[in-house]
Amino acid sequence: MSTETTGFLGWIDKRFPLTKVWNEHLAQYYAPKNLNFWSFFGSLAILVLVIQILSGIWLAMNYKPSADAAFASVEYIMRDVEWGWLIRYIHSTGASAFFIVIYLHMFRALLWGSYRKPRELLWIIGVVIYLAMMATAFFGYLLPWGQMSYWGAQVIVNLFAAVPNIGPDLAVWVRGDYVISDITLNRFYALHYLLPFILAALVFVHIVALHRVGSNNPDGIEIKEKKDANGIPLDGIPFHPYYTVKDLTGVVVFLAFFSIILFFAPGFGGRFLEAPNFQPANPLQTPAHIAPVWYFTPYYAMLRAVPPIAGSQFPGVVVMFAAILIFFLLPWLDRSPVKSIRYKGIVSKVALGIFAVSFIVLAWIGMEPASDLYTLIARIFTVLYFAFFLLMPIYSKLDKTKPVPERVTL
Repeated sequence: MSTETTGFLGWIDKRFPLTKVWNEHLAQYYAPKNLNFWSFFGSLAILVLVIQILSGIWLAMNYKPSADAAFASVEYIMRDVEWGWLIRYIHSTGASAFFIVIYLHMFRALLWGSYRKPRELLWIIGVVIYLAMMATAFFGYLLPWGQMSYWGAQVIVNLFAAVPNIGPDLAVWVRGDYVISDITLNRFYALHYLLPFILAALVFVHIVALHRVGSNNPDGIEIKEKKDANGIPLDGIPFHPYYTVKDLTGVVVFLAFFSIILFFAPGFGGRFLEAPNFQPANPLQTPAHIAPVWYFTPYYAMLRAVPPIAGSQFPGVVVMFAAILIFFLLPWLDRSPVKSIRYKGIVSKVALGIFAVSFIVLAWIGMEPASDLYTLIARIFTVLYFAFFLLMPIYSKLDKTKPVPERVTL
């Protein structure tokens, strides 16, 4: 019997491969049958990206990207635009939710070894997405034109001035002026509006790459290597309806927590929306404590932990960017014969645990005012952070591993 679709759907299929795309990426895409809680965060990241793009477009309809009107336009959105306060809080809460979900998604990759062969390119695309997220958040940080937005952007942009020889010219090029000014706000607004669509394109490429090599699982076993007579993985089940229903459950739980924060604590104790940002930007009055938003603070803590050399903060800038870019090398640093943390030895498990603790401690330190004690703690955990990567070729190869089963376990 013919499997060709008829009617309106058939008319579409003759002009656009709708059914083919549906089958390849959902109905007939086989995912491991043992995916657990950690598998939620990929789909949740897509959900939050959609929330951010839609809420951002609505905010842009009433926002004015000028130094004279930016802060007032945000107040106008909050007070006079119908449901404007809700849209603004959705966007601000969504920014933090996006990074929380992505950090958990990346940690899942570390647990399951999802950066290992054949997923090296998939991991690299994911790190590029992370960099695009950070750039988008950085450009959006200035837009409210509040005190913390202005001075936080001032500090971050001035980091470019620490680059030897070309630093001052580079900082002027980024700002578009000798100081943070109206032109800086305009170009940051343009880039903040553009980058989410580039981010969406990167996510599409990420998903295509994922479906090319197949989803990983808690055991780190390739289900494509064992198939039945029909070419269907023995340890796989169709993504739809099984995982679409499961992911919808995760979406409901996520939206419940998201709504609690949104309606009862949108500022989250000053972590999502800082108190100084409810004051208009004043170039003549520096806040007592300047710190970026919490999702940048681990790297900010590393920047502050490195002492300047000859009055230059360039070594700290190098360490800060190296802490991000080193993720690109991860597929080639791990020499363990197994992928999943389930079957790695105690040394690898302790190393991953120390890395996670280091990241959290550095995030906390970065939010606190600088002091001798905090600087010492930041230096210790910066060393531990880099030790996880730089020592990985040694401890991952020497660590004793457990035998990996031939089939996935439930």
